[in-house]
Amino acid sequence: MSIKQLDTLYRFEQDKEHKAAQRLQQAEQDYQQNIQRLQSVSDFRLEYMKRLSQRCVNGIDSATYTHFHAFITKLDNASEQVKVAIRQAKALVAQTKKHWLEQRQKLQAVEHLRDKKRVVLLKKANKQEQQMFDEIATQQFIRRRMT
Repeated sequence: MSIKQLDTLYRFEQDKEHKAAQRLQQAEQDYQQNIQRLQSVSDFRLEYMKRLSQRCVNGIDSATYTHFHAFITKLDNASEQVKVAIRQAKALVAQTKKHWLEQRQKLQAVEHLRDKKRVVLLKKANKQEQQMFDEIATQQFIRRRMT
């Protein structure tokens, strides 16, 4: 494989690695947003429970209590839904991280091949240059001997 082909392959794999890193970043961001949502729902539930507790101190009718209780149940359901979303987001983060690491390994492998090819080409060029200098030196030596 020529160095030009390796350079093209390297750019291709680098682009794929960059896209995989972006997907990982987005998955991590979604995961963090779900954690924040859960915290918000929990905070709101706690605040609502405090309101209920304050209202109970002064006395509360059964309809109001039922309303508070129904809303708290809805918050609990929302919390469970967010927990499901968190588990899914966490699994997606793990999957995209695995894909990114695999792509990163591919990129490093191509980079290693490209570097090895460059070293081989450099050695070959240096050898050719040395042969050329040796030939020039030999010709100069022959010319001096002839004169």
